[in-house]
Amino acid sequence: MRIIIADDHSLFRDGVISLLIAGKHEVIGQAGNGAEAVKLSLELSPELVLLDIHMPVMSGLEALEQIKFARPSIQVVMLTVSEEDSDLKKAIRSGADGYILKNINANEFLSLIDNLKNGNAAISSSVATRLFKDVSSAGEKIKKTAISPRELEILKLVAAGKSNNEIAGQLSVSENTVKFHLKNIMQKLSVSNRTEAVTYALQEGIL
Repeated sequence: MRIIIADDHSLFRDGVISLLIAGKHEVIGQAGNGAEAVKLSLELSPELVLLDIHMPVMSGLEALEQIKFARPSIQVVMLTVSEEDSDLKKAIRSGADGYILKNINANEFLSLIDNLKNGNAAISSSVATRLFKDVSSAGEKIKKTAISPRELEILKLVAAGKSNNEIAGQLSVSENTVKFHLKNIMQKLSVSNRTEAVTYALQEGIL
């Protein structure tokens, strides 16, 4: 993948760049703040932008919003130390394609980046677990949108970055059954894809 990385710590950037190159990716640009990341993204049209959240001049969350507004096709993943629920939910609501914590190991990092090629979210396992657990209080919202318990279960797994095949295996159902439920979920929420379904569910308190 053609990648831009934005982080205000140059030593950290150098380490991530080395990992990405070892993983057969092409780093086409690097930035020290969100404003530079937006500028480079519009100039170079990368496939993926890795953004730290807390940066000078412009935060990663602000940069995420601007990049997604200008170039929705660019995948953007937050690469951060922040485990704050507010940062995570704002990132997902703003269209982030993943949320990776900096404390993961090199193999997991490269595996999550490779997940993006298959249309899956790049989410650290600890973040995915927290997302999964945070849905327990969604009763009233479920009634309003007519989301069934099984559909909610699938929606939680989608939010956790699971593919249709992985969801099917975890729930012991066929992949076609998962696709059927996802189609119903998207119809009920009036959205057109998985990412929009998760984003809407977070905004409305379903997740």
